[in-house]
Amino acid sequence: MDIEAVKKEKTLVIIKPDGIQRTLIGEIIKRFERSGLKLVALKMALATPEMVEKHYTVNSEWKKNVGEKTIKAYEKKGATPPSMDPIVLADKVLSHLKKYMTSGPVVAMVWQGMHAVGVVRKITGATEPLSSDVGTIRGDYTIDSYQVSDTDGRSVRNLIHASGDPVEAAAEIALWFTDNELHNYRLFAETVLYDANFGV
Repeated sequence: MDIEAVKKEKTLVIIKPDGIQRTLIGEIIKRFERSGLKLVALKMALATPEMVEKHYTVNSEWKKNVGEKTIKAYEKKGATPPSMDPIVLADKVLSHLKKYMTSGPVVAMVWQGMHAVGVVRKITGATEPLSSDVGTIRGDYTIDSYQVSDTDGRSVRNLIHASGDPVEAAAEIALWFTDNELHNYRLFAETVLYDANFGV
C-alpha cells in the first residue's frame, strides 16, 4: 500500500440543489474541514441533464447496481417492483435525478486527505436520510425517505453526493474539474495529521 497516496486521496462532494436552498453550504463545508480534510477545489455550477447522466454513469455498472438495489428495496418492504429489469428501474431513477440535479445550482468540491472517500461518506451518512445516523449530515439536516420520494415520483432529497470509492472519485473529479482547478497547498494542520515525527 502506498501510504503517501492514501494521505493525498481525493474525493468529490456535490451539494445538491436542496442543500443550497436550505442554506447549508457553510455547515456542510465546516463538517468536512473539522475532520481534517483539505478543500482543494470549489465551484458553483448549473448542471445540465447531459452532465448529470455522465456523472451518474461514470461507473459502467451504476445502472445495474442501482436497479438491483431498487428491486431488493421493494422486496424487503414486501412490495412488487414496477419492473424486474434493473436497467428499466435505473433509467427511471436517472430521470428523477436529472430533474432534481438541474432544479438549481450545485456546489462541487474536491476534498483531499487520508482516507478522504471513506471519511466523507462516514460524515455524509447513508443515502436515505431516514436511515442516516444522528451526527451525520443527512441524519441531522434532512428528513426524507425512499417511501415518500417513491410515492411522490421523485429523487430522495439527501443534500449531498459523495464519491463511492477512489476510482469513482477520480473519474468524477475529472468530469467536474480541470487539473488547473485543483490546488496544491499545505495547511499548518497537516504537520499534526501526517508528519511521522510530530511530537517526537
